[in-house]
Amino acid sequence: MTGAVVTRAASSGVDDADVSAAGTHLHPGYHTGPRLMRVVEKRALTESVTHFRFVPADDDGPSLVPYQPGSHLIVTIGAPGSTVRNAYSLVDDGLWPTSYGISVLRRGEGGGSDWLHDTVTEGSTVEIEGPRSMFAPILDQRHALLIAGGIGITPILSHLRALARDSRVTAEVIYSYRPGHGAHLDDLRAMASHDGITVLEACGMEETISAIRSRMAVQPFGTHAYACGPAALLDTYTQLAADAGWPAARVHLERFAAPEQDPGDPFSVRLASTGERLDVPSGVSLLERLLDHGVAVPNLCRQGVCGECRIPVRAGAVLHRDFVLDDEDKTANTAMMCCVSRALPDSPEIEVDL
Repeated sequence: MTGAVVTRAASSGVDDADVSAAGTHLHPGYHTGPRLMRVVEKRALTESVTHFRFVPADDDGPSLVPYQPGSHLIVTIGAPGSTVRNAYSLVDDGLWPTSYGISVLRRGEGGGSDWLHDTVTEGSTVEIEGPRSMFAPILDQRHALLIAGGIGITPILSHLRALARDSRVTAEVIYSYRPGHGAHLDDLRAMASHDGITVLEACGMEETISAIRSRMAVQPFGTHAYACGPAALLDTYTQLAADAGWPAARVHLERFAAPEQDPGDPFSVRLASTGERLDVPSGVSLLERLLDHGVAVPNLCRQGVCGECRIPVRAGAVLHRDFVLDDEDKTANTAMMCCVSRALPDSPEIEVDL
C-alpha cells in the first residue's frame, strides 16, 4: 500500500475499527478508510484538465460507498516516503456508484496534480480515502442556482447530476471559463436538455459578473445558491449575493484554497487530558505545535478550508479564521480548526479537549 503522511484524516463514514468495536455487521461497502483503487479511465478534457475514473483494485472487493453531491476523495500522491494527500471533487451524482470519477487541473507547479497527469495511467493503482462531504446540497430545496469557475465545475456538476434525478427541483447553472479551457462542457450542455435545467456559459470576468448579478436578481423565492471556483469569483459571488439581499443561509460555497492570512498573535493552549501547556508563537499554527508535541490530529489542507483538523474547545475565546464553521458554530466556541484559528489577543489562552 502506498505510504501516506503520519496524520490521517478521520473518514466521514464508518471505519473498520468502529465496526469491529461495535460488533456490528455493516456491509463492507461502508468502508471509507484508506484503500487501493485501480484507474480504469484517463481522459483529457482540455489541455490542462484530465478526467480519472477509479474502481476497487480487487475485482471481488466491496461495492463503492454512495455519497452526497459535492463530495470529494482524498488521493495519496507520490512515491512511498514522499507522499502528500490531496482532495479532489467527485463529478457524479453519488447514487449507487460503480466507479468514482474526478477531474484534475494540472497546476504546473510540480505538485500532486502534475504527478497524477504525468505518472498515473490506466491500470495504475492509487490509494484513496472517502468519499467525504463538505459541500452538500440542502435536501428540501426546490430550486438551485449553481455557479462554477474553471475547475470549480467538478462539484457543481455533481450537484447538477443529482438534481436532474429529482423532477421536483429545478436548477440553473452559470459556468465561467476561459475559451478553450472549459472542462465538462459536453456534459453540461447535455444536462441542459433536461426539463427544469438551464445552463448559461460566461467567458471573462465582466461577462461572469453580469451573469451572476442578473440571475441573482430574478431567482424564485427560497432558491439556494452554490458556488465553487477561484477566490476572486467566490468573493464576487458573496458580495453580489449580499447586494441582492440574499440571506447568508442560502449562499453556499466551496473553496479550493484560502486567502493568505497574517501570522497572528502568540497564544498558549492547555491540553485537557494532561494539563500540559503549549506556547504557540506568531507565524506557527496550533496544528504544527500539536503535531510536534506528538498529538495526532487529522489534517489535510492546512488553510482552513477542508475541515479535517477540527478539534473540541473547552475554554477560552477563539479567533476563528477558517472557512468551514458557520456563524452559529463560531459563536458557540466549542470547536476550532487548529490549522489557522488562534486565541483572541485579549484572551491568549485556550483549553482544548485533547
